[in-house]
Amino acid sequence: MSKSIDTVEIEGVKLHLSHPDELPLKWVGQRDLMCQLLAAWMIIHDKDYPLNPRLLGKPGVGKTTLAYATAKELKREVYIFQATMDTRPEDLLITPVVSSQQEIKYVASSIVTAMIRGGVVILDEGNRMSEKSWASLAPLLDNRRYIESIVAGVKINAHKDFRFCATMNDDASTFELPEYIHSRLQPQIFIDFPERDDELLILKENLPFMEQNILAYVVDFLQRAHRKDERYTVRDGINIGRYAGKIIKSQKATLDSALKNAVKQILGEEALVYLSSGPKVVK
Repeated sequence: MSKSIDTVEIEGVKLHLSHPDELPLKWVGQRDLMCQLLAAWMIIHDKDYPLNPRLLGKPGVGKTTLAYATAKELKREVYIFQATMDTRPEDLLITPVVSSQQEIKYVASSIVTAMIRGGVVILDEGNRMSEKSWASLAPLLDNRRYIESIVAGVKINAHKDFRFCATMNDDASTFELPEYIHSRLQPQIFIDFPERDDELLILKENLPFMEQNILAYVVDFLQRAHRKDERYTVRDGINIGRYAGKIIKSQKATLDSALKNAVKQILGEEALVYLSSGPKVVK
């Protein structure tokens, strides 16, 4: 196998590689979840191989952030593949593209690129994919650790440092995983809503420029919603805080008015029930 920075040749077929994702993501709090993921990826014997964990939770609780930050702790390249209901097997593996010279160029997906380069791939929202797409990854997710591309006519073995995980949202707009895939995506790591202190730390990390009383108001709103099992997440809280700050700056609105307006416009009028009578000041 010969390779350059952007291409690799396997079985006489030249593959064009994807680029890793570089994102400003940092995991805050709940260190035990990162330890669970690190344990799943660990190899403890020369006959051992890494597991392929499944990160489960409601949208916006930080599943992708957890996986990304854990991969970066291992100092690996990180590749994120966004799964959809339209994802095809060739999208997951190798796609033929007609070049400007009217020649067929084979482009490796982020998954295959991570396999070749020994990176970490995060298959985001994996339960949005059909069984046909999952079937193309079956040999990669057990001790065989390879894929076969019918399009390019090659078989590719995963680098020993390659790691895989899938995130899955707890909502209705998803497919049921086939059993043979379910058994390959283990362990299951559940990510729940964070406690108040951790949630406040996440808001501060993402909105370091925001006034502390705005962040305290938002985290109190989120905690009330969590206790009623609403689906509002810290991602919603970040959007509320950011929009409220913009309203205050642009419209000279009061803090209370801006926050109520932000909650209503982002989550709907029904969310106003979880607002307190006024923002709580935090020093």
